[in-house]
Parts: sequence; structure tokens; C-alpha cells
Amino acid sequence: MPDYGGACVANIVPALLQHREIGSGWLPDDVLEAERVVLLVIDGLGYDQLVERAAVAPTLMSMLANRITTVAPTTTATALTSIATGTAPGEHGVVGYKIWTAGELLNVLRWASPQGDALGRIDPVDFQPISPFVGQGPAVISQAQFAESGFTQAHLRESDYRPYWMPSSIPVEINNALRDGNKFVYAYYDGIDKIAHITGLGAHYDAELAFVDRLVAQTTASLPSGTALVVTADHGQVQVGDAIQPIAPEALALAAHVSGEARFAWLHAAGGRSEALHEAAVDKHAHHAWVVTKQQVLDEAWFGSLVSSSASARLGDVALVARENIALVDPSVPGPLLQSRHGSMTSAETYVPLLGTVA
Repeated sequence: MPDYGGACVANIVPALLQHREIGSGWLPDDVLEAERVVLLVIDGLGYDQLVERAAVAPTLMSMLANRITTVAPTTTATALTSIATGTAPGEHGVVGYKIWTAGELLNVLRWASPQGDALGRIDPVDFQPISPFVGQGPAVISQAQFAESGFTQAHLRESDYRPYWMPSSIPVEINNALRDGNKFVYAYYDGIDKIAHITGLGAHYDAELAFVDRLVAQTTASLPSGTALVVTADHGQVQVGDAIQPIAPEALALAAHVSGEARFAWLHAAGGRSEALHEAAVDKHAHHAWVVTKQQVLDEAWFGSLVSSSASARLGDVALVARENIALVDPSVPGPLLQSRHGSMTSAETYVPLLGTVA
């Protein structure tokens, strides 16, 4: 389970910008005391995957300060929003990758549904009402193609967005932002996550990790004296490949909708038949997945101790959370074949590294 009260990605920004005591014991003291801080989020870099490849990433390993948890589900849309807002998913309401809301299935990263672009129908600010970065509007360094997206408006709005086209520009943009007087800079890079989805956790992944290690080394070397660099991730990965497990027809027959993603799928009961749906899901999927009801998820605070009414309404009635290295899919909407996936609550997906150094 995510450590929402302590060493969790949701507490990094509050610790750095507001309450240093929140980070005491798991964020390095010299980082908490630094005059300037750069937070670099590497999408998809799990703790387990990093330590297994220590020889590939000597710079990252030399900075390794702690193993912390991400949030539930272990997916980019949810975790990045928690990092930026400093809140658990139950508060910010971005409770998954694909969310059933306003009568359509919203792909949060694309801000689109089967009906097309959703910006004109689902307002990102209404959907996610918490101001990012405690309203401080810092410099944000991320890909140019994301600058005007609905998801950017939902989790990075009111910031000084500084786009880059190639990752080689990340250190340049970071230093430009620091020279402009920013005391806090947020940067994001998604290459590891992309290559893991496409090729899995093999040689291509190792090559990308080695590139990220050099990128971090270059960034560190170029920082002004007294500037802290914190590196973390939004989730880890598991190798799945073609281990596709169709969601049982007995369960789908009782579901009006399926949301979430292949390792954390929500079944929305049709006609109030949530109990029958749970029984069918347990019967067909309990041998390879945690099959949990919405009430259990709320009682056990998977999404944090505070869950807003809007966030609660976006959850399904029964969750299929993959325990084995499989993808649980609706056969009528199969989606792409991804080699590596995330979303579930296994250690490989939940634990991420926290790395820190001060120039």
C-alpha cells in the first residue's frame, strides 16, 4: 500500500515547498535545506528495475537515498497529479488512466474518449480542482507536444511551462530557469516508460537507462552551487508481453462499463448488481488478481484517507488488480500489445527510487 503519511511521491512537493518536517527521515537533510531545488521525474523508473541494473546506472546509484512508494493505481496520470498537487488520488480525483465520467470513458493522458477530443466537454480544472505546486507557479520543463494538453491543464496549470523538443535540452532549460530566479524547478522525462512499453525490460531498456544516467550526470554537473537535485519516478514496471488474460465473460455480462487499465481494471456494475459482479469476478479471477470491492478500497484507503465525492463516483464497483505478470483486458476493446505494463500494486510497480544530491 502507498505510504500516504510518509515516504510517498505525493509528499515530495509539500516537503520541498511547504513543510520540511513531512520529509524528515526519508528526504536527505541537505536537500531539504537547499536554497534551490530541481525535481526531475523519470517516468517508469521503478526501484526494483534500477537496483537490478546498478552497473548500468552508476550516477543514479550514487545518488540513491531511499525507496519510497508511489500511489494507487501505479499509473502515470494518477501519480504525476499526486506529485504535482501533493495530494493522494482520492483528493485530486485523477483516479486512473481511463476514467468513466460524464457518460464517457476519458483517457486522461490524451484527454479524449471514444467520442473524440474531450476538452470541450470535460473541463480539466473542474475535473482536477487542486492547484499544483501549492499555487507557487514554478518553472515546469516538459515536452513541447504536451504544452496545451488537457492533462497538462489538469496537473501543471498556472506554471511557467518551458517546453523542450529533445531530452538533450533538459539541462539547458533547467539552468535557464534557475538563472531566471526560480527557486524550485520541476522537470519530466518519459523515455524509460516508452521504451519499456514498446520493447520490454531487456537490452533497449538498459540502453535507455544508461542514457538517463548520463542525462542526470550532465544535469548535476551543470547546476549552480548549492542547488539540490531530486530524482524520482511515478511507478515501476513488470514484463507482461503476450500474457493477455481476457476478463471473464461472466463478469463482463454484469458490467455496464470497464475503466482503469489492464493491471488495475474497474468493473462498473450494471443495474446495481455489484454483489453478483463481485462473486463472478472472484470466481474467475481470484487465482491471478486481487479482486476487491469499491468499499474495500475505500475502507483500506488505497486512494488515501480522504476521498472526495467526485473521486468516489469515478470508481467502479469491483477492481481487478493483477497479482501475476498478466494484462486483464476486455476482449471487445483489446488495445495495443505492450511488452511492459504497470498499474497494479506489486512491489515492482509500487516502489520507486528517491535520489538526491546537492551541487
